[in-house]
Amino acid sequence: MSRSRPEDLTHPAPPRPEEDGEQSGPLRPGAWADDPAVPRNGAAGPGARRGFLTLLGVDLWERFSFFGMAAILVLYLTAAPADGGLGMSQQTATALFATYMSLNFMAGLPGGWLADRVLGARRAVLAGGALIACGHAVLAIAAVPALYAGLALVVVGTGLVKPSLAAMVSAVSGTAKREEAFSRFYMCIQVSALLAPLVTGLLAEKVTWHLGFAAAAFGMAAGLAQFRLGLRVLDGVGSAPTCPLTRAEARTAARRAAVVVLVGAAAATAVVLGLLPLLAVLALLGLATVFLPFLHLRALGRRSAVDRRRLTAFAAVMAASAAFWMIFAQSGSVLSLFAAHHTDRDVLGFTVPASWLQSVHPLFILLLAPFAGRLRARTTTKFAGALAAAGLSFIVMTAAALLARTGDVSVAWLIAVYLLYSLGEVVLAPAGLALAAATAPPGYLNRFLALNGMFAAVGVVLGGQFFRLTAVLPLPFYFLALAGIALAAGAAVAAAARRLRLHLPA
Repeated sequence: MSRSRPEDLTHPAPPRPEEDGEQSGPLRPGAWADDPAVPRNGAAGPGARRGFLTLLGVDLWERFSFFGMAAILVLYLTAAPADGGLGMSQQTATALFATYMSLNFMAGLPGGWLADRVLGARRAVLAGGALIACGHAVLAIAAVPALYAGLALVVVGTGLVKPSLAAMVSAVSGTAKREEAFSRFYMCIQVSALLAPLVTGLLAEKVTWHLGFAAAAFGMAAGLAQFRLGLRVLDGVGSAPTCPLTRAEARTAARRAAVVVLVGAAAATAVVLGLLPLLAVLALLGLATVFLPFLHLRALGRRSAVDRRRLTAFAAVMAASAAFWMIFAQSGSVLSLFAAHHTDRDVLGFTVPASWLQSVHPLFILLLAPFAGRLRARTTTKFAGALAAAGLSFIVMTAAALLARTGDVSVAWLIAVYLLYSLGEVVLAPAGLALAAATAPPGYLNRFLALNGMFAAVGVVLGGQFFRLTAVLPLPFYFLALAGIALAAGAAVAAAARRLRLHLPA
């Protein structure tokens, strides 16, 4: 990326054929290069602030639906049929949850591609939001086929929404304030992450599981309505694809998409009919998740103008970050199960729903984010520190699991765990988005933002697969092993920091 400066990312020039390798057309009228809402000098004016608030509003509701459903999914899967659940084993439910979470991240790749080349960012958000709302509504139906259909709709919708929202935030904020904007955005959406488990958890655990899923559908529908009403303040941002497909490329893409949809539908049908074991399908999806980001990076290295050494440094930091997301993803599955079965949740005669503890994490994000936003440190330092915090959190979890062998433990142990990895998250998450945006060459912004999510998916799916070992290994050993992986990844980033900084964007 020696010819591309960070400032070019907000106003991308048409990629040259020899740089892009995809016969992409020039930027269409209305693409971000000519957006009046995009700051020219890195200073956010009134139009940019209004655009930021519009994008924030839809993400608040989208995160409400996502975190609300994530807080109750594993509990629903493992609950006994007599209690309205599906009666899955903890290992199977955790693997399914991890696969679902990882596919949410992975879906950002085709979703970002569709936004870049077919839909434009705002149409991607509208279509994705509609699919998410429909998915949660389907999950409210008490039938096993509805579970897989609903999860699939949510995954596809999230893949369209997340990279497109991030790209528009980057566009309206300007290069000088990009990381600050991502930090503020990340902090504000924690309001939804805080409230959603309280609402859906109360409805699901105290009334009926499917009412919790219905509440998540309502949240996404409200977000869509808010976004549609606020489109006028975005002017031209995201109104058209930045690199539109040619007709030949569109036909090829349609054929490939049809194959993927047919294979996915056939696999889901075989699982529902009992022709394929669920764990085998989840393992294959997990294997694909681990290798796909590296294969995609290799392809981008051939097609784009990114300097190979910069791309290698970017891949190394992103791969290390997967260890952080491996810890992060345990919140909705392993930690939720630990809260349900190994903690004392009685308060004045009222049993606090286990899903409510999911709100502790976003509460800490809200409290810590203002301080993290003032942190002035190099990218490698932020990643190494965040990984160390995540590793330490599972050292604490190891001690809690040891004590739980003799009886229920205080929820204070879980609160301490959430505090430590929340501290890591408020530093690593916006830094990862900013690094991906700064590394992306012109015309590839959405796809590099999706890469950030793909490496997070690697950690999520590995964590889910590792939990299957608890069928034969003690739970404390599991927590200690994951802590060791995170600490080792942080140490590796710290040791290679000087060499990495030579090639990473400033």
